[in-house]
Amino acid sequence: MILFPNAKINLGLQITGKRGDGFHEIRTGIYPVPLLDAVEIIISKKMTFTATGLAVPGTDKDNLILKGYHLLKKDFNDLPPVSIYLHKTIPVGAGLGGGSSDAAFALKLMNNLFDLHLDDWLLEEYAALLGSDCPFFVENTPKIASGRGELLEPLELDLTGKWVALVNPGLQISTKEAYQGITPKPAKADLREILSDPMMWKTQLINDFEEGIFKKYPELAALKNKLYDKGAFYSAMSGSGSTVFGLFEQEPELGTWPEGYFVFKAGL
Repeated sequence: MILFPNAKINLGLQITGKRGDGFHEIRTGIYPVPLLDAVEIIISKKMTFTATGLAVPGTDKDNLILKGYHLLKKDFNDLPPVSIYLHKTIPVGAGLGGGSSDAAFALKLMNNLFDLHLDDWLLEEYAALLGSDCPFFVENTPKIASGRGELLEPLELDLTGKWVALVNPGLQISTKEAYQGITPKPAKADLREILSDPMMWKTQLINDFEEGIFKKYPELAALKNKLYDKGAFYSAMSGSGSTVFGLFEQEPELGTWPEGYFVFKAGL
């Protein structure tokens, strides 16, 4: 069986406090976008994992897809070994949730492959054990995420017909590095209210990571400004970076950029 995990972008990201468990309290809008990986899982005589495309960092011990399999096997002892094939297109360490999406889609795939009949809410509980972004990709619809990112509320937002440009300069920014430049503070405005009115986005829909990261990597601020110069009605860094995205009413003419970029219509 094969599925195609997609990326996400963050529409605003408020970091409002530091938790006792070491995580931060956040509030963010998350929207799925059609930049896709591919994951295939088949029943096999022994466990194997193969990856192609962009390099997958870390060891098997760090691999979220394998962690997901072992989480399920703890509760369903008779799960057979599987062969897993992953093709990576979504840039790594880029704020696009690619690793989290791969893990969540693998959980959904194994749920079907093994006829486990797990409801989405339970898959989200498994996914939350793998990473803060992972639960979003179970339902994979627009959400407002809070807590450490695992608490999800529906978001009535439809960007169908708009165009999305993702620009990735090849930097990998770890979550730890991104949080080093953060001082949590109460949100100045209600995120849901801002998201309800795109006319407010350019001035009020803020990613709190940008201030610190743009000081360290001014080229990312330049990319954001360049997308506005090209006609974006909204531009921001996604998550903790390093991808910067722009939203356009019409297909943008970006020309030739030194950075890698993807342009596609919004909507899955």
